Amino acid sequence: MEVTATALERLGDELHAALRGCAPIAPLTDRYPELSVEQAYRIQQRLLERRLQDGERIIGKKIGVTSRAVMNMLGVHQPDFGYLTTAMLFNPGDAIDAGTLIQPRAEGEIAFVMKRDLQGPGVGVADVLAATEFVMPCFEIVDSRIRDWKIRIADTVADNASCGVFVLGDRAVRPEAVDLHACGMVLEKNGEVVATGAGAAALGSPLNAVMWLANMLGRLGIGLKAGEIVLSGALAAMIPAQRGDCFRMAIGGIGECSVRFA
Repeated sequence: MEVTATALERLGDELHAALRGCAPIAPLTDRYPELSVEQAYRIQQRLLERRLQDGERIIGKKIGVTSRAVMNMLGVHQPDFGYLTTAMLFNPGDAIDAGTLIQPRAEGEIAFVMKRDLQGPGVGVADVLAATEFVMPCFEIVDSRIRDWKIRIADTVADNASCGVFVLGDRAVRPEAVDLHACGMVLEKNGEVVATGAGAAALGSPLNAVMWLANMLGRLGIGLKAGEIVLSGALAAMIPAQRGDCFRMAIGGIGECSVRFA
């Protein structure tokens, strides 16, 4: 079946309806096996357009599928990106209503907050460091509007890189003050350690992940902006979450973050 411009717009509207109704839909690639990543980003733009029409504002971007654990779990083997909006941000200690999500999973990550604009092509690690104000521990609660997480790369790209909500942690640290490659993470669920990881899990370093994002966006004529938040990718496997669960994680040299589901 041909993937027309009308079909791309309709699929974006379907994902928006799934988001608002908390009701998953069948994989897009089941209906359109030939759906390309480029077309999926056009669907993502339609979904974002609908969210902005709802009154949300863009406050950053996220990088997805950066760790080998997540790649293997999903069967997706290349990074992608999505957008962060005001409706996705929760403060530490806030309770997230599990009923507003479909099939949430928690990821421990390092968030970057930009102090200056950064746009590819040609961005290197030194450029990322120079453009970063500070880094913070972060929980990204990923969520898929695709039923049972049966996703291929085009499905997750279209679905805003499977982003749900996110919570920033308790400290902000200058990026040059911590070894972002070697820093270790411990993630607990209901008081039990369920995952460990390190900065190197995100494309070898979270700096590499942000560099990839800046250069990828640059090919699309988009940049990272001063003040934006960038989630640099999971440092370990995604952990399923449900009502009543409490998560805590600590990243060496950076700080801690916690989130609970009500």
